[in-house]
Amino acid sequence: MELQAAVRGRRSIRQFRPDAIPRNVLEELLETARWAPSWGNTQPWEITMITGEPLEAFRKANVAAMGNGEPLRNDIPMPETWPEQMKARYMEVGKAVVTSLGLKREDKEGRKRHQVNMAALFGAPCLIVATVPTDVLVEYAMLDVGLLLQTIALAAHDRGLGTCIMASSVHYADLLRRHGSIPGDRRVIMGAVIGYPESEAPINRFERQRADMDIFVKWVG
Repeated sequence: MELQAAVRGRRSIRQFRPDAIPRNVLEELLETARWAPSWGNTQPWEITMITGEPLEAFRKANVAAMGNGEPLRNDIPMPETWPEQMKARYMEVGKAVVTSLGLKREDKEGRKRHQVNMAALFGAPCLIVATVPTDVLVEYAMLDVGLLLQTIALAAHDRGLGTCIMASSVHYADLLRRHGSIPGDRRVIMGAVIGYPESEAPINRFERQRADMDIFVKWVG
């Protein structure tokens, strides 16, 4: 697949087939992703691949915690406010998601089912958890983790797999440590699910939007 096609064709997948991904396929993706850039080639990341019974145990615990309204226990605090322009984009994609599911604003039960499905990681057969040591400068390490996850997402798309980088997968870092055997000296940064997309599912097919280039680019000289 050409790079341009991969960048433009990749999208967040929110409904997966239950098929397991062969271990060798995941290893090939990670072999590619390890060439992602990092600050000073420090490569601060550690990746935990959670599948099978540990994943099902975490999925169940994550659904219960979110369903019970437990306070979030992220290692990296979630933003409480957004600039209006960013908030508008966030709200727009949220609207596109629920519209693709045929949910109305007043359909509280339907929206709750969607939240449960999100906590259940959209049925993906594998969760990728990116962590860094607790004694590194987290701002730079988070940039590096973002580059790594983008590389994984592009490599996965090239192989016919789909991904979704999900803050909701790391809301309860203690559950990830318990079910993913993640040591306490690692800070949980972000998670991403990966699997084979349900390609015909409307939630995987709605039209995506991006800001025009002149909104975020400033030319000097």
